[in-house]
Amino acid sequence: MNRRDFLTLTGAAAAAGVSLWQPAAHAASMPAAGRAGYANVLILVELKGGNDGLNTVVPYADPLYYQLRRGIGIKRDQVLQLDAHTGLHPALAPLMPLWRDGQVAIVQGVGYPQPNLSHFRSIEIWDTASRSDQYLHEGWLTRTFAQAPVPPGFAADGVVLGSAEMGPLANGARAIALVNPAQFIRAARLAEPSSLRERNPALAHIIDVENDIVKAADRLRPRGGMHEFRTAFPAGTFGTSVKTAMQVLAACEASGPGAQDGVAVLRLTLNGFDTHQNQPGQHAALLKQFAEGMSAMRDALIELGRWNQTLVMTYAEFGRRVRENQSNGTDHGTAAPHFVMGGRVAGGLYGGAPALGHLDGNGNLPVAVDFRQLYATVLGPWWGLDATRVLQQRFDMLPLLKV
Repeated sequence: MNRRDFLTLTGAAAAAGVSLWQPAAHAASMPAAGRAGYANVLILVELKGGNDGLNTVVPYADPLYYQLRRGIGIKRDQVLQLDAHTGLHPALAPLMPLWRDGQVAIVQGVGYPQPNLSHFRSIEIWDTASRSDQYLHEGWLTRTFAQAPVPPGFAADGVVLGSAEMGPLANGARAIALVNPAQFIRAARLAEPSSLRERNPALAHIIDVENDIVKAADRLRPRGGMHEFRTAFPAGTFGTSVKTAMQVLAACEASGPGAQDGVAVLRLTLNGFDTHQNQPGQHAALLKQFAEGMSAMRDALIELGRWNQTLVMTYAEFGRRVRENQSNGTDHGTAAPHFVMGGRVAGGLYGGAPALGHLDGNGNLPVAVDFRQLYATVLGPWWGLDATRVLQQRFDMLPLLKV
């Protein structure tokens, strides 16, 4: 393929806001998971950059918190109290109705042994579910769908919104990346450059793959126009991603009872959590976007009748250091809390509260929960799959779901 042909192809793909997938070569020979399993949707929300867990889920009753964070600590009278020891950042107020309804679980102290504090390497560890000294090629969801494929009629394994990075769906999953969610909704079908196909067999193969993506994307685009939600979605890039994710699920629902259109996973990204300086204002704005987006997502899923069949889970490459830095921010740290939400979630606090009096030699928190326990909970109780086979070792599942 020459450079001009490649640019013609990739330019056309970009115009539709979709990116190419590479199907796993061995997936077709594997037994498919039952429809009931993947009818339970997983929505991953990446807090990109490493969220400051201590100012998100605040140990307001621990005096060490205020000693170590004299400038950026959340004032006790502003904390949204969850119990006598723990509260939320005030910007997370839209999550409080979910907390009161018992539909949000907060897993504290999530991380992994021998943590790596490089953005690139640590998110690679999370995306592949590897050990810190292990390098795996495929994302953990890619391995999942290779071992237990989604039903043949599903439009795709997953949809990635607001990012060009496939993350846990990398290197084999049938995933569509909607780098520009708003553009995707209004994009027309790509025209096939047939003259290029005739001249270049290699290009013809890629065009075939592209056509598969376009057909899948078209199946996930709302039929007859945008679904009219009663839910009001927040403005901004993340709010648009949430709305587009809900439009994708609405398009699946519009296929009718018993239809096989669908996706198993949606992944959204909220950027900006690498708060090395001037953290308070930035972090409050990010948490507000997150909380408003999650509140709207719940309302939309209830409208679609899918709240009880959806599990929402946050993740990030790492947390932040306990002690504030000299720039009114925080540096890369280790363990952090993560949120799990849904109609079948057993709400409450899980894991271990931040052990501020037992920091390591670098001033970082000890890990209470291995992040792969979250994945094992998705694979086992949520999808009914063999978590040990995907994760390559056994991890205890967390009691986050109602029996």
